[in-house]
Amino acid sequence: MPKCVLAFSGSLETLVAIPWLKEHRNLDVVSFSANMGEEADLEELGERALLAGAIAARIEDLRDAFFKDFISPALRALAHYETHYLLSTALSRPLLARELVRVALEEGATHVAHGCSGRGNDQVRLEAAIQALGPHLKIVAPQREWELKTHEQKLQYARTKRLSPGNDPQIHGKFKYDRNLWGQSIKCPTLEDPTKPTAEDAYTLTKSPMQAPDQPEEVEIEFRAGLPVALNGKRMPSVALIEKLNAMAGIHGIGRADMIEDRLVGFKSHEIYEAPAALCLYTAKRALEQMTLSRESLQVREGLSTAYGRCVYNGQWFSDLREALDQFYERINQSVSGKTSVRLYKGTATVIARSSEFSLYQAPPAGSTKDGELDSDAAQGFIRVWSLPLTAEARRKKA
Repeated sequence: MPKCVLAFSGSLETLVAIPWLKEHRNLDVVSFSANMGEEADLEELGERALLAGAIAARIEDLRDAFFKDFISPALRALAHYETHYLLSTALSRPLLARELVRVALEEGATHVAHGCSGRGNDQVRLEAAIQALGPHLKIVAPQREWELKTHEQKLQYARTKRLSPGNDPQIHGKFKYDRNLWGQSIKCPTLEDPTKPTAEDAYTLTKSPMQAPDQPEEVEIEFRAGLPVALNGKRMPSVALIEKLNAMAGIHGIGRADMIEDRLVGFKSHEIYEAPAALCLYTAKRALEQMTLSRESLQVREGLSTAYGRCVYNGQWFSDLREALDQFYERINQSVSGKTSVRLYKGTATVIARSSEFSLYQAPPAGSTKDGELDSDAAQGFIRVWSLPLTAEARRKKA
């Protein structure tokens, strides 16, 4: 029987997909579950997949690979989508696709499958990446094919297969989460109405800013070539650094985003995100860039950051465009090294100090009123030359 590698999260949809793929597609299923920072019990996920009928359950810890190959390039670029979304879910999808293709090759599988619905962006991100990396593989998206349209219908199908749905690891209370090292997205039918404030109990990574500590906390972040290497003078592995910063910033209510987002598939959506560490690192790195990069470099970087974010959001990670942008950002980040101090306080991350051996900023000597080396004669000459185009335009208007 042909094999199919299924991206298995433990959700009800991926659970019932295992018997459905065998029954309707005549496929043996190999489940694949990955830890990208979501704190799921992967051993339990593997056991649930086997009980549902999978012939094998593959599990991997991908946190280091997630940071090195996906978070790092996005952080160098300060990539974002529509300003506030720092791409936590979008960045994880090309990694998941890459690993699905790898496992399929190792298992000799002819198919890969996922549990995405036909409404979201993730189906596009995953399938575009799979087609780029494994064009020989056939892709199955059960939620786009089966007749199980409601939650109750999926539960009933599970019961007919003698499967216990148990506790969906992505659901806590009435909210559904997609979490990884870089942040999380939050879903719930009540969140679809943007005229109503988001319930406080929806947030799990961040404390309410109003309930956050009354005393601010300061954190010093050290960067080398655009990437964080130390917190408060202590060097630590990248994954541990982000996990620590997530906890520190989350206590102070930092990293929430409540936005109306333009989805790739063509409609607007109300989205709720939490990304405590990501927001702090973006804030700190941007301040360091202002000290170490020229005005022209900053202007170009800012425009390309938006382009990079669209590339990630739109499922174009494995494209020439993204690889070309990486070359630009790798070069421009060579001088983005130094330390930034950030004050964490009631939902805000405020830069209070920065230093770098590559600084382009030169403070005037104590007691001096001169701005660098630009004396009065030089300033007058510069203004005259700078104003030449305006002078020419004025003459033309009078002619």
